[in-house]
Amino acid sequence: MASRAARSRIAGREGAGWGTGRANDRFLGGLSGAWFRLRRSRDRGIILAGPHRSQPRRSRAEEVQPGVSPHPTQAAPPAATHLRRLHRARIPAELAGRRLDQALAALFPAYSRSRIQQWIREGRVRLEGARPRPRDPVAEGQAVELEAVLETEVPWRGEALALDLAYEDADLLVVRKPAGLVVHPAPGHRGGTLVNALLHHAPELERLPRAGVVHRLDKDTSGLLVVARTPLAHRALVAQLQRREVERRYEALASGVLVAGGTVSAPIGRHPVRRQRMAVVPGGREAVTHYRVLERYRAHTRLELRLETGRTHQIRVHLAHLGHPLVGDPVYGGRPRPPRGAGEALLGALRGFRRQALHARVLGLLHPRTGERLRWEWEPPEDFRALVEALRRDLREAGGDDG
Repeated sequence: MASRAARSRIAGREGAGWGTGRANDRFLGGLSGAWFRLRRSRDRGIILAGPHRSQPRRSRAEEVQPGVSPHPTQAAPPAATHLRRLHRARIPAELAGRRLDQALAALFPAYSRSRIQQWIREGRVRLEGARPRPRDPVAEGQAVELEAVLETEVPWRGEALALDLAYEDADLLVVRKPAGLVVHPAPGHRGGTLVNALLHHAPELERLPRAGVVHRLDKDTSGLLVVARTPLAHRALVAQLQRREVERRYEALASGVLVAGGTVSAPIGRHPVRRQRMAVVPGGREAVTHYRVLERYRAHTRLELRLETGRTHQIRVHLAHLGHPLVGDPVYGGRPRPPRGAGEALLGALRGFRRQALHARVLGLLHPRTGERLRWEWEPPEDFRALVEALRRDLREAGGDDG
């Protein structure tokens, strides 16, 4: 890249009146030749802009074994971005006659069929010692060898941050995320995120897309969040989300009084003008939210919401679309809407609640390895409960009943 910039500077000087003498030609020719040598070497994999081919390839004896991180004390190793696993197996009778890619997908369910096809085409699979094609049929007893190359998906580092776990085993982590914690590193939040804490706690997450986080919560939304620890668990959880089998229930405080529960089925996409926001728009992605009333106050409603889909800002957008935005929502909520004649206690509570009043209270799913149905519940945090109590007190003081 530096050579390309140098050539640009030289071209600019030529345009400004540099001569074209023989010394100049020799200089330019030498520079051009050096650039092409660099380009050729880079294409061969000897020199790369990144670190993942700057080290010699490991021998099979040095290859990474399943479930073992080669860098247990750091989340993103600086000198390698590929982890290799060598798998050996024999084709069982029940897979005889199947295509090779289909048989391998059944033998090694942690890897998708498309990824296995890619490895076959790259020559990373041997069938009885020969290089096969994805469509080749297999026979019972044939020996197969698969070199799985797992890219290090995330460049983020682990950090020793507090991590509140509701559940942990070899396949899953369920995290209690507090409000104010960003999930993934991004511009403006390079560190101090949930992912940084996860990578410190479980460095093997570096091998998984987005560090194993299969769904997300906004920075200022508290609640339960599941993280996959293995490729198999990741595939299974993503599939459950796609089939809408994951139970996700939220508790929220909405502005205005809703008479009854219902369902919002309205597509969500980017706002046509304010591109940082989402909105209900024609042609957006399908989004379905079910809600029911838990408590009504003089000018607010406590709701339970259940997601069928998981679009960005879905609950926030759908409630704003109904005309009942979340209390405290800085993007979709507008100013506080206190009831008429509200006392200073409630006014102060509403003004002081500077985030969306939304909490992911319930999470339920099938364990990706055992198939057992698991379910967790976590009470809303203190600031949320304090606001609920202020709304109840206001209702009582006005002569109404909770409900």
